[in-house]
Amino acid sequence: DYIAMERLYEIHQSGRYDLIVVDTPPTRNAIDFLAAPDRMADFFSSRLLRWITGPGRSRVVNVASRPFYQAADRLLGSQFLKDVAEFFLLFQHMYPGFVERASAVKRLLHDRRTTFLVVTTLETAPVREAEFFLRALAEQRFHVGALVLNKVLPPLFADRDAVRVAEHLVFSAPAVAHALDGDYPAEAVSRVLREVGASFLNFEVVAKREAELRDELASAAEVVVGVPSFDTDIFDVAGLVRLGREVWT
Repeated sequence: DYIAMERLYEIHQSGRYDLIVVDTPPTRNAIDFLAAPDRMADFFSSRLLRWITGPGRSRVVNVASRPFYQAADRLLGSQFLKDVAEFFLLFQHMYPGFVERASAVKRLLHDRRTTFLVVTTLETAPVREAEFFLRALAEQRFHVGALVLNKVLPPLFADRDAVRVAEHLVFSAPAVAHALDGDYPAEAVSRVLREVGASFLNFEVVAKREAELRDELASAAEVVVGVPSFDTDIFDVAGLVRLGREVWT
């Protein structure tokens, strides 16, 4: 995580890009990713690191730490312990640079020009994950610019006139089938009409639940946008243009 943060800082410092987008791992890993600068600084100031590097800096081991080194010596071997101590001792000389960059990365993440976009679907489990992540971002005072709700059902399923038509197809399918007076058997047409109406009403239930979840999340970000559920995958520039048009117009 810290290496990724270092890379982010290098790219930012290069000044080559007008916009930098970081696609973070899933929620729990993303929190670890954002906490990497603090963890690195904490590690360099930890008691464990001082214990490990103690023999490398002095031949005198104090009484309090002697049991630690004796146990480590029995388990790992004196040469291994010495090598580890020397490695971390050399590594510790890099402490000022690491801490300085960690602080710089932390300032960058909290900069007014940096914002976070949280993406979720309106299913129960992903929504709870999004709520957890949004709370974590708020606690750490990160700026949340937008909440993106992916694969949202179209508004048609909440249209009352459309719902009434679907209910009519379910409960009056035979009458509608006879009124159509087509070339297909009325019984078969009635069965299809009933299934179409029932399918629409099932989607209406899902759409209502999506609307409830969206209302719950409405105050979590300055902007809340819905991405419709497309009938094909987005895999090229034309698809991205279509996606942008649906979201922002």
